Amino acid sequence: MAALGIDIGGSGIKGAPVDVATGAFLRDRIRIPTPVPGSPEQVIEVISHIVEEFNWQGKIGVGFPGVVRRGVVVTAANVSPEWTGTDMAELIQAQTGCPAVILNDADAAGLAEMRFGGGKRFEDSYVIFLTIGTGIGSAFFLKKELWPNIELGHMEIRGKEAEHRAGDGVRKEKELSWKQWAKRLNEVLQTYDFLFSPDAIILGGGVSKQFDRFSKYLKGIRAEVLPAELQNQAGIIGAAMAAEESLVID
Repeated sequence: MAALGIDIGGSGIKGAPVDVATGAFLRDRIRIPTPVPGSPEQVIEVISHIVEEFNWQGKIGVGFPGVVRRGVVVTAANVSPEWTGTDMAELIQAQTGCPAVILNDADAAGLAEMRFGGGKRFEDSYVIFLTIGTGIGSAFFLKKELWPNIELGHMEIRGKEAEHRAGDGVRKEKELSWKQWAKRLNEVLQTYDFLFSPDAIILGGGVSKQFDRFSKYLKGIRAEVLPAELQNQAGIIGAAMAAEESLVID
């Protein structure tokens, strides 16, 4: 069982064929910088290039930074707003000839982390999974069941969206130290913890590799906070899982 997983981020579009039974990449991933402004034509061209590079002819799963319902983009974050209302699954199939499943990028990464990563042990728990990259993506899991299209990164905290307060893009742009940035992240996590009372908060995305550098500054959070084990691979793996299982997000 294999599918091509593609993860669309604000800075890069990554893809690899995945053995969905094990979560292992079947070939080294390809990463291409996300074109600016990330219009449908630009992104579909990159996806087509990835498909061609792998000579892929099977199912394709794509994690997209925004709300997605039945393959149609409802909102778009960190890419062009031209995506809104676009049937992305239909565009990909028309361009590549491959059937495609589209879902929110954090939902995709969360699916992989709950099956193959640090979420495996939370069988009967309530988990918030976050991808912290250019922005903040989020996914809710209750007893490993996904509640899709939760956009906690856009929740306002003291008059500013959470991802504009504590995304990794903000850390880089403002050249914040890990301690300075962690203070911002801690406020965001405390808010999520207070409002939703999860058993665990799993931190994915690029900063998961740096967890030891900022975790000591995270305080006053009742939920267990832990780094994602699959790190940046999760989005690709989860997208491939969704494609192989023909997952439909209503």
